[in-house]
Amino acid sequence: MIKLFKRRSSGILLHPSCLPGPYGIGDLGPQAIRFAELLQQAGQSVWQVLPLGPTGYGNSPYQCSSVFAGNPLLISLDSLHEDGLLSNKTLADIPVFNPNQVDYGRVIYHRQHLFQQLAENFRRRADTELQDRFDTFVQLHDATWLDDFAVFTALKASYHGQSWTNWGKHLIQRDPAAMDTARQNFASAIHSIKLQQFLFYCQWQRLHAGCRDLGIHLFGDAAIFVAHDSADVWANQQYFLLDDSGQPTVVAGVPKDYFSATGQRWGNPLYDWKALEQNGYDWWRLRLQHTFDEFDLVRLDHFRGFQAHWAIPATDVTAEHGSWQAGPGLAFFDAMKTHFPDMPIVAEDLGFITPEVEALRDAYGFPGMRILQFAFGSDVMANSFLPENYVPNCVCYTGTHDNDTILGAFDIHNTSPTRDQQTIRAERDRALAYLHSDGTELHWDFIAVAARSVAAMVIFPLQDVLGLGTESRMNTPGTLTGNWCWRCPANMLPEEVGQRLLQLTVETSRSGRGTAIMNESHTGNSFP
Repeated sequence: MIKLFKRRSSGILLHPSCLPGPYGIGDLGPQAIRFAELLQQAGQSVWQVLPLGPTGYGNSPYQCSSVFAGNPLLISLDSLHEDGLLSNKTLADIPVFNPNQVDYGRVIYHRQHLFQQLAENFRRRADTELQDRFDTFVQLHDATWLDDFAVFTALKASYHGQSWTNWGKHLIQRDPAAMDTARQNFASAIHSIKLQQFLFYCQWQRLHAGCRDLGIHLFGDAAIFVAHDSADVWANQQYFLLDDSGQPTVVAGVPKDYFSATGQRWGNPLYDWKALEQNGYDWWRLRLQHTFDEFDLVRLDHFRGFQAHWAIPATDVTAEHGSWQAGPGLAFFDAMKTHFPDMPIVAEDLGFITPEVEALRDAYGFPGMRILQFAFGSDVMANSFLPENYVPNCVCYTGTHDNDTILGAFDIHNTSPTRDQQTIRAERDRALAYLHSDGTELHWDFIAVAARSVAAMVIFPLQDVLGLGTESRMNTPGTLTGNWCWRCPANMLPEEVGQRLLQLTVETSRSGRGTAIMNESHTGNSFP
C-alpha cells in the first residue's frame, strides 16, 4: 500500500491556474503558498492539481504540447520580480485582467512580450550562480525532452501555430541537417523557451518545498495519452500508430459513458505498445520518473487503457464505431516496478471497468477512485459509488474537474441534453433521502458523508467546499469552449469555511497536521 494510504487523510482539488491574482491567471507564486497555508489551517494534507503542461487548442491541460514541460503561463511574475528578473515598471505596466475568468488569449499575448524582456534581463544579469543552475538544468534535461520541446515550440511559432505535420518533409522526419538549421535559425527563441522551463521548475520546486514544510502533499495528474500536436509525438513517432505523413491511423476515446451518448473522441494518437516494449518502455520510464519528481502522489488518468483501450478509426468523427484493443497490461507495470518499487499511483478507474482492469489495478495495490456524485443516478454503476461499497484503499471525491459542482449537478433548473428536469429531480430526491438532507446545505452533506466513509483519502473540489454552482464548473466533457477558465475568489478559503472543514476533518480522523506521513523521494530530485 502507498505510504499516504496508511492513515486517513483529506485534501482539496484546485489547479494553480484557478488561484487569484492580478496577472490574468493563477500561478506558482505567493498565492500558491498562501493556499497551502490555508489547507494546513483547515486540517488538510493533500493538494490535488491537474496536469501542469503547456496547454494548446482549447486550453485543456489534458492536451499539452509536452508531458514533460511546465506551462510557462503559471510562472509567477511576483516571484520573478523578487528574484530581480522583472522590474517595477514591468509589473506596473501589466494590463487589468478579469479576476474571475482566465482570458487565455490576452494572457498569452501579454506573456509573449514579457518573456522576450525576461530573456534579455537574464542575459544581462551578472549572476554566476543562477547561470550555473540554468546550465545544469539544460544539461540534465536536454537529451530527454528539453531540446525537443524548445525546438518544437520555436518551429511551431515560426509556422504560425500549424501542426508539425505541415512543416515539410525534412522537419516532419526530423532530418538531422534540417534540425541543425532550425537550432541555428531560432537559437534566441530556443534559449528563451529553455529559460522559461528552468524558471517554471525553480518555482515549482520552491512551492513543493513549501508544501512539504507545511505537511501538504502535492497530488498530480498524468494523462495516459498525449496530444498529437506535441513535442512528445513529433520527437518519438516510432512509438505511436501514425501513417507516413505523421497522421494518426487510430485515435483514443471512450464509448458511450456518463458524459456522452455517442462516446468521447479525444483524438489522441494511440501508442505502438509493441515498439515501446522492445525498448523496455524507456519513454514511459522517463516520463514517470519526471512525474514522480514533481509530485508526492500521481493520478494515472484513464488507467483502464493499460488493460484495453478504445481505438477509433482516425477518419471517424464520433467514438461510436471504435473497438477495444489490448494494452500492455502486467508487462508494463512489471517493467516500471523494477525502476520504481513504491509506485505512488492512484488508478483513475472510472467508466467501463471490467474484472480484468480491476485485477490489473489490484495486482499492484493501486488505490481506485469513487465519485459520490455518481451514486444517485439510474445506471448500473451507480450503486458502486455509494460509500457502503467502498474499500479503504481508494480515493473518494464529491466530484472531479469533469463534473458539475454538487449544487449545480442537483439543481433541477440546470438541464442538459443528457439530464432533463425529471432526471435531475429523481437523482436529487435519491441523494436527499440517502444523505438525510433537507437540501439547504447539500454540498456540506456530500462533504460530510465522503469524509466519514472508509476511503483512506477524500478529495473535495474547492468549488464544492465553497458551495458554488454551475458557473464555477471547471470542464464540461465533449465541449470545446468555456472550459478551464474558472478562478476562485480572492479569499480562497474563508476562515469560517476552513474552520468548519477542520472540525469535520478532526471528527473523521483525517487531520493532516504535521509531516509524519510525507512520502520519501522515489527517484531523487532532478530539478533545480
